[in-house]
Amino acid sequence: MNDVKLHPSWLEPLRGEFDSPYMAALKSYLVAEKTAGRRIFPKGNEWFRALDLTPLENVRVVILGQDPYHGEGQAHGLCFSVRPEVRPPPSLVNIYKEMASDLGIPPARHGFLEHWAEQGVLLLNAVLTVQMGMAASHRDRGWERFTDAVIRLINAKPEPVVFMLWGSYAQKKAAFVDSIDRGGRHLVLKAAHPSPLSAHSGFFGCKHFSKANAFLQSHGQKPIDWALPASV
Repeated sequence: MNDVKLHPSWLEPLRGEFDSPYMAALKSYLVAEKTAGRRIFPKGNEWFRALDLTPLENVRVVILGQDPYHGEGQAHGLCFSVRPEVRPPPSLVNIYKEMASDLGIPPARHGFLEHWAEQGVLLLNAVLTVQMGMAASHRDRGWERFTDAVIRLINAKPEPVVFMLWGSYAQKKAAFVDSIDRGGRHLVLKAAHPSPLSAHSGFFGCKHFSKANAFLQSHGQKPIDWALPASV
């Protein structure tokens, strides 16, 4: 993928990943899947949308997802986010419920989260593509190694960052982050996944949104405006 177009703040430090054999194998796989007529989400020009919207120097909060939504018209490159015309999926509905409980923010009528990304919230999936209708279909093809490299770049930032890790998958994915409780500088917040299957097991009531803002402000940074625009 040496022809990839990406924000320079990410492209330069990740150049070795793009030039590596595992990324060449991943590109060949994706090309073969498309050639075979399989539909891949999101669109090719949105695979790195999260990184483009949130340059490395702007990252203040990281939310980790697993892989993109696999339904028609949903995925657009940001974890948990859907296009403006798409009804918010159940996990995002639960995220809105926790925001309302934590910060008193009424749930948005849409699920388009670019407002967060533009403020420094990196909405990163561990796997950046998926086949239509088949969750986790592109796991173990190389994306995880790439997104590990992204997380390591963030971990190396001198400024403290908040990692909001929901569910065991995200927590394992970022296990190497230098967290405050291990003598590091980053705040790692852990809770159950917001899925309806697990939200009542520790996601509801976690207060991650207010905790993230309190941490940012304590380090001289602006809080995140978690309230989404009424229309997009």
